[in-house]
Amino acid sequence: MPPERTLVLLKPDALQRHLVGRVIARLEGKGLHLVAAKLIKMSADQARRHYWEHREKPFFSDLVSFITSSSVLAMVWEGRGAVTVVRKLVGETDPCQAAPGTIRGDWALSVLNNLVHAADSPQAAEREIANFFAPEEILSQCR
Repeated sequence: MPPERTLVLLKPDALQRHLVGRVIARLEGKGLHLVAAKLIKMSADQARRHYWEHREKPFFSDLVSFITSSSVLAMVWEGRGAVTVVRKLVGETDPCQAAPGTIRGDWALSVLNNLVHAADSPQAAEREIANFFAPEEILSQCR
């Protein structure tokens, strides 16, 4: 299987709680390669594009407000089955449902304050990566 890319966002609560290094260590420990990263203050337009599939849901405005409330670390990770690997490491959206040993199971506080976003499919990853990174900003490690 060729290497795959996925988007990971460390949300404001991850940065505020100083969990960036721990999350990155888990991803690196699984053998994934960090190929792009930048600390950003997401605009409301960018957040609405990012969460477009939830635009009709009652929590949409809460998602946009939270993700734009402070800095976010946007990252692209690459490796075999990266989307699936990252989703398993991250755990369920609701930390009460997330298994111990997952990022959310160990550290997340609520459904909204769940530390991290991870693309849920290769197609979503491609669309989401393009929302945050130009192709020349991604420096592939896999050969």
